[in-house]
Amino acid sequence: MASLEDRLVQVGVELLESSGPDRLGLREIAREAGVSHGAPRRYFPTHRQLLAAIAKVGLTDLSAALEVAVTASAPIPDRLIAGAQTYVRFAQRRPEMFRLMFRHDLLAGSGYSLRETSVPLLDRLTGLIRLGFPTVDDARERALLLWTHVHGIATAAAGLTLEPLGLDRTIESLVERAVRMQLSS
Repeated sequence: MASLEDRLVQVGVELLESSGPDRLGLREIAREAGVSHGAPRRYFPTHRQLLAAIAKVGLTDLSAALEVAVTASAPIPDRLIAGAQTYVRFAQRRPEMFRLMFRHDLLAGSGYSLRETSVPLLDRLTGLIRLGFPTVDDARERALLLWTHVHGIATAAAGLTLEPLGLDRTIESLVERAVRMQLSS
């Protein structure tokens, strides 16, 4: 049986993904979990700490999906494209979670650290670029450029802002093109 702390986080994840961030108050989460409104404070003294715990669930899920996507035995460019497409699909499938994970203004002061969550992802991406392109002397910078390019597409896709632009390309081909552009420059 899950602990009350785990239950509160799971209820928070469910509320976020079904109703958006407006229902992520401590009282609402406590009500949905079937506990008193003061119970969450035992585990999460601040609302931001509970939001950070919810965001960490998304980051764990995204990291696991990315690990599967990039560990295939395919050539490095294909693995990077698969990882980028996984990242964008996550944003499309779980837009509220994706937005929360990168809302560092909301999560600041909660113990949630951008460095702890994003540096390992950037390190993994940098390692793949170094492995696949050993003559590249700016692998970390290229990894950061690739990530920000794909993150922009993911953010637009999560917000459903690409469709009204009438692009001829699918999101998948747009992501592939972005990755290939960053690798060829």
